Amino acid sequence: MSARFLWLPALAMPLGAHMVSMSTGELKVDGNRAHYELRMPSYEAAHVHEPEHTLLEHIRFKSGRDWGKLGVHSCAGEQGTYICNADYEFPAPVEEMLIECTYPSVTVPNHVHLLRAFRGDKTDQAVFDLSFTSAEIRFRPATGLETALKEITAGFMRAAGGLAPLLFLASLVLAARSRRELIVLTAAFLMAESLACAIAPRITFPLSPRFIEAAAALTIAYLAFEIILLPNSGMRWLVVGVLGLFHGAYFSIFLVESGDRAATFLCGVAVAELLLIAVFAFTFSRMIRFAKLTHTVPAAAGLLLAVGVVWFFWRLK
Repeated sequence: MSARFLWLPALAMPLGAHMVSMSTGELKVDGNRAHYELRMPSYEAAHVHEPEHTLLEHIRFKSGRDWGKLGVHSCAGEQGTYICNADYEFPAPVEEMLIECTYPSVTVPNHVHLLRAFRGDKTDQAVFDLSFTSAEIRFRPATGLETALKEITAGFMRAAGGLAPLLFLASLVLAARSRRELIVLTAAFLMAESLACAIAPRITFPLSPRFIEAAAALTIAYLAFEIILLPNSGMRWLVVGVLGLFHGAYFSIFLVESGDRAATFLCGVAVAELLLIAVFAFTFSRMIRFAKLTHTVPAAAGLLLAVGVVWFFWRLK
């Protein structure tokens, strides 16, 4: 491979990452005691060495100056879900709580853990990933501004932190043959994602995270295929819109699990995606202009096609 093309593998990134990697937790506080339940897809727990011990070692709860003392606990698989239950005890009744969660370090790097906490009639929730490993639970009603900012941030992080969304956005930029077409493709993609988030909760049968990830990989491959073999195709905006429905299905899963409002959550998603598209467009144009390469777009699309196909069949296994 020519040295001028060494930047292309950066588009692929590690295939071992998952697009949909999520677990949920529920923490119930009663006085100076707390009960924690973790629910994680069994195929995610399979990445963890001795999950019955390791998972609970990677989440901690602190009230005041004291960390909760782990008491009775157990973990077991149940119909495709790995479930852990654990009791914690604190020296004094819990008013506020600091939670540290590092599940991404033992599962996959883009794993997301959504935790809901309850104390009497007061509730709060926190989201943990590789970038945000700690959060404070205050058991008080959040203001409207706090809720909106939290939901916008959640949408932004989900859009910016997934491998498949990043690769598809790179494909979208490569598929645009002009600045005007890039605007049209971006609009079609964002509208399709919003439509999917509106439709998905009304679908009676559950959408499998593994199916959505495989479908997302296939969208990358298909768009790359069109760039290579149909360079002059029309109605590309329609193709991008249809493919965007699958990416919107991913965000719908998070919306259902978190209970966030779609409008503010998708606002964060849109901001992240628009920023990433702008970065990709600027970077690709500079690389092409600097290197003066005539086959850069087909070469990059070929790499994305290979990644999408391999990823698709790997997730079907």
